[in-house]
Amino acid sequence: MTLLSLIFALGLEQLRPLGNRNRVWLLFTRYANHLERNLNAGSRRHGVIAWLTAILPPLLLSLALYYGLRAISPVLGLMVNVLLLYLTMGFRHFSSAFSEISLDLAEGRDQDAREALSKWTGQGTSELSVNEIARLSIEQGVTDSYRFVFGTMFWFVVLPGPSGALLYRLSQLLYQKWGNRDTSEEGFGVCADRVARWLDWLPVRLTAASFAVMGDFEDAVYCWRSQARAWGDYANGILLASAAGALGVRLGDPLRQDYTVKFRPELGLGDEADPNYLRSGVGLIWRSALLWLFVVLLVSVANLLG
Repeated sequence: MTLLSLIFALGLEQLRPLGNRNRVWLLFTRYANHLERNLNAGSRRHGVIAWLTAILPPLLLSLALYYGLRAISPVLGLMVNVLLLYLTMGFRHFSSAFSEISLDLAEGRDQDAREALSKWTGQGTSELSVNEIARLSIEQGVTDSYRFVFGTMFWFVVLPGPSGALLYRLSQLLYQKWGNRDTSEEGFGVCADRVARWLDWLPVRLTAASFAVMGDFEDAVYCWRSQARAWGDYANGILLASAAGALGVRLGDPLRQDYTVKFRPELGLGDEADPNYLRSGVGLIWRSALLWLFVVLLVSVANLLG
């Protein structure tokens, strides 16, 4: 059922992409804002209470719905899995932006590509060159593929029913709302920050290993080991360094944004990024996802035979 759920959810998302700002997540965001307004007294203890209040009700509801309907019919349990996976993961969250920017650059519409990239990343892009557009697009695509595909897929496989996928997506949303703007050790967002980082620890490394296996293995491993820690966010550094090595492209490096030069560490060993590498990046992500599905298939077969 796990493999079928993943295949059906990915297929449904390709046919009818939901988008990241759908009503379900907007409703949860409002709920998180409500909890923060009413529970944020500036201490870690209040952050733990708010995190549990936000996560536990939808998680328990999803498990009750899954096991209740599965007891009636396995097909109904499968449908619950597919629906919640459809809400929590998907290639189209980033591949559509990839395709739009790649087409704009191929047709010489550099300004359209800048506007599409700015809408996607929320960053200033008016001063970027074509190569810088390609570089930033690959970086955003790699990190989005982890958030919307690999991280969600990992926890869906590990935890029962749809609870893992839901836990990961909701934890990421709370981290974005609370965790990454609170740096104190006793602050309200500490719980959201630490849970998100803990949930990312293993799947980030498995995703980077998948990039290495499906690309240039030696360069991917070398870049991972020697360059990842130089990136500000170590988890993203692992993903970007391994992807850069696997693709044979240079990521990182300075960018011209907001009328200044933003200096960033160099990632990768290969050529400077250009529009051709956008297609290579999508191919690497797809191959890695197929590798994960194949591993899930092997585990499922082993469980049936065992």
